[in-house]
Amino acid sequence: MADKIAVVDDEPEIADLIEVYLKNENYQVHKFYTGSGALEFLKENELDLAVLDIMLPDIDGFALCRQIRESYTYPIIMLTAKDEEIDKITGLSLGADDYITKPFRPLELVARVKAQLRRYKRYNQAQPAESADCFLEHSGLVLDVKTHECILNERQLTLTPTEFELLRILLEHKGEVVSAEKLFHEIWKDEYYSKSNNTITVHIRHLREKMADTAERPKYIKTIWGVGYKIG
Repeated sequence: MADKIAVVDDEPEIADLIEVYLKNENYQVHKFYTGSGALEFLKENELDLAVLDIMLPDIDGFALCRQIRESYTYPIIMLTAKDEEIDKITGLSLGADDYITKPFRPLELVARVKAQLRRYKRYNQAQPAESADCFLEHSGLVLDVKTHECILNERQLTLTPTEFELLRILLEHKGEVVSAEKLFHEIWKDEYYSKSNNTITVHIRHLREKMADTAERPKYIKTIWGVGYKIG
């Protein structure tokens, strides 16, 4: 069955272009030119991924992202017309998994979509693993790699696929410092990383919020300034 993708952009030429490229990859595309139209559909239908433009005439992409994250964990890619850091940070903080700046190359967007869907499927499918490797633990934090569940002090956390992968990598390297660059490449599998890229920083911050952890007095995720992050 084809993966179902929602594309929300008030510029018909851009939405139509994205639709053509995604359909060429055999995805099932649901296209919307308004946020309100998309929201009605999103409330009643299950998806595998959403591509949301930030600037919409009625409900903006941030509001759509926030409402999706209240109920669903499928990947969200934000489109921004400006290369403004605040837009990227806001989108990621609300639960988006990735962002791409207009103007963009359609094939780059397709590559991002494929990467997010691969991780989402891996996140939602039970993976064969040895029982000893199924659970990653540290100080009340338990990650079940096979079922993709996260328990913190007997309370289940709802994580996005990106957040789960970040935590899994850090726990697999418990006691070691993992650089932001390594985390980026492990998760996104591409070469879009640069020293000024703060995608990992924002996702780490969002993960800390869910864990009631802080950067100043961390119990779990520690920042090693100029190097990376570690647990334990």
